Amino acid sequence: MAAVDVREELSCSICLSIYTDPVMLPCGHNFCQDCIGKVLDTQEGSGGYTCPECREEYQERPALHRNRTLGNIAEKFLPTQPEPGETEILCTYCDSPVPAVKSCEQCETSLCDTHLHKHNKSVQHTLTEPTCSFMDKKCSSHSEFLRYYCCEDDVCVCVSCCLTGEHRGHRVELLSEASEKKKEKLGKVLGKLSQKKEKTKRRVQRLQEHRREVEEKAAGETERVTDLFKEIREQLEALEKRLLSDISSQKEEISLQLSDQIKQLEIMKDELSQKIRHIEELSNMADPLTVLQERESHGAAFCGTEDTNCHFEVTVGEEDDFDVTVGEEDDDNVDEESDVEVEENYSDKENTDYEAEGKCDKEDKGEETDNEDRERDDIKVPDTGNLNKGLISETLLTGLAAIVTGVKGRIYGQEATDLLLDINTAYRRVALSEDRKTATWSETDICYPNTPERFIEYSQVLSSRSFPSGRHYWEVEGSKFGKWDIGVAYPSIEREGDESGIGNNIHSWSLSKYCDEFTMLHNSVKTPVSPTCEKFRISLDYEAGLLSFYELSEPIRHLHTFTASFTEPLYPAFYVYDKGWVRICN
Repeated sequence: MAAVDVREELSCSICLSIYTDPVMLPCGHNFCQDCIGKVLDTQEGSGGYTCPECREEYQERPALHRNRTLGNIAEKFLPTQPEPGETEILCTYCDSPVPAVKSCEQCETSLCDTHLHKHNKSVQHTLTEPTCSFMDKKCSSHSEFLRYYCCEDDVCVCVSCCLTGEHRGHRVELLSEASEKKKEKLGKVLGKLSQKKEKTKRRVQRLQEHRREVEEKAAGETERVTDLFKEIREQLEALEKRLLSDISSQKEEISLQLSDQIKQLEIMKDELSQKIRHIEELSNMADPLTVLQERESHGAAFCGTEDTNCHFEVTVGEEDDFDVTVGEEDDDNVDEESDVEVEENYSDKENTDYEAEGKCDKEDKGEETDNEDRERDDIKVPDTGNLNKGLISETLLTGLAAIVTGVKGRIYGQEATDLLLDINTAYRRVALSEDRKTATWSETDICYPNTPERFIEYSQVLSSRSFPSGRHYWEVEGSKFGKWDIGVAYPSIEREGDESGIGNNIHSWSLSKYCDEFTMLHNSVKTPVSPTCEKFRISLDYEAGLLSFYELSEPIRHLHTFTASFTEPLYPAFYVYDKGWVRICN
C-alpha cells in the first residue's frame, strides 16, 4: 500500500505516468518536461499561462526548473527494461533479448538484423513489420494468410475465400493496392482535417484577440468608472461643504440678530424694573404730601391717573414688535391697581426707536404660557430669524442637478438641446409642429415648396443640425400607434427610390416600429428588440463609430449598438406613417 501511495505521488498529473525528467513551475508543482512543455505551447498566444494543477496565472512563459531529487526518486520506480510482448517484438532466433526488425509470414518468425540477412539469402518470403501474433494475419475460416481485400464487403480475405469461399465472384484487390487507395482517401481526409484544424486555429486566435480586446476595454471602463465615481464623490463633498457653510452662515447671522434683540430687551427690562420699584415705593408712602409732590416733580414720566386703559407696546427696529400690556381694572380699587400711561421714546446707538404706550394693571405673577395666541398681558415675540430652508433646498437641488448633468455628459456625451426638424427635407405628408420638434403623419398633402433636399418616396424628415464629430445624445418619443422610425442618416441618402428609407441602405441606421414590433435596421438587415415603452435615447460617439439606442424605462435599458466607421456628418432622421408621430424631447 505504501508503494502504491508513493507511485501516486511520483505520477505526473498530465500523463498520469511516473515522472520523466521532472521540472517544477514557480508555484511548486512538478510535471514531466515534455508534458508541461506541450501544455505551455498550447497556451501561447492566449495572453497568459496557467499551472494545470493550481491554475496560478503567469503573464510570461514561466521558467522550468529541473527537479533532480524528484527525478532520482522517480527513476527507482521506472522499469529497467521493457517487458517482452508489450513494448517491443524480440527476435525468435536470438538467445538474448534482441529487438526484431521484420517478421516472416511464411516462417511465422520475427528476425533481428543478423538473422534477417541470413533469412533473405535462403528464401524469398513475405516480410512484414514485427508482430507477435501471426493469427491476426490469417483467415479465420481457412487459416491462410490474408492476401486480398474484398471491395464489396470491405474485409481482408485469403485465396480460398476468393476461389471457393463466400467471397467467390466478388471484386477483390491486392492488399497493397487496396492499402494505397485507402491511403489516398486518408490523405484527402487528412487534408480536409488539416484545413479544418487551421480554420479552428485561426478562430481560436480571433477569439483570443477578442478576449484581449474585451480585457483591454474592461480595464479602460473600470478606470473610467472609477474616475467617474471619484469625481462624483469629490463634487458631493464640495456640495456638502457648501451647504454646511451656508447653514452655518445663516445660523451665525440669526444668532447675532437675536443676541442684539435680547440685549435691547434686557436693557428695557432693567428700566421697567427701576420704574416699578419707584412706583411701589410711592405706593407704600404714608404721607400724601410726599406722594403728590413726587408726582408733580415727575409728571412727565407718568400718564395721569384718570385713564384706566394703558397699553404698552415696544417696537424693535422696523419689523420686530414686542407688545407689553400692564393691567386693566376699575378706578374703584385704588389700593390694588395703579393706572399709569407711559409714553417715552428710547434710542440706542443704532437709532432703534422704542415706542412706549403703557397701561397699568394688576397681574398674576405666577401665570406663564407658551401658547402662540398669547394674552394681552404677555410680551409678544415675532416669528422672525428662522433658517431659510427653501434657499438651502434650492442650493442642494441645483448642485445635484449639475452633478447629474455632468455625469450624463461623461456617459452619453453632450446633450443636443437645439435639435429642430428641417422643413426643407420633410415629405409632403409629414406635418411639423410650430416649434419644429414634432413630426406627424398627415392624411392630406401639405404644400411644401420643391427643394432638392426634400424626400419624395418615404414620409421622412431630417434634423437641421448634423454631427460631424464628438459625442452627443438626444431623446425621442414615439406614438403608441402607427408606424415610425428614428435614427440617423448621411446627407448623401437618396431622396427617392425603394432604398431611400432610413435603415434600408448603407447611409442610415434606425430603430423601426411597425405593428407593435421593434427592429434595429441598417442596410435592410433587421435585428429584433423588445422595448417596453416608446421613449428612447440615441447616443452617438462619432470617433469611436458607436451609435447606441437606450429605452428610457425604469431603469434605463440598453437596446442595441451599431458599430461603423462614419465617413459623413450624421443627421438625426425620422419617419412617420399611418397616424404615427415622433417628438424630439427637450
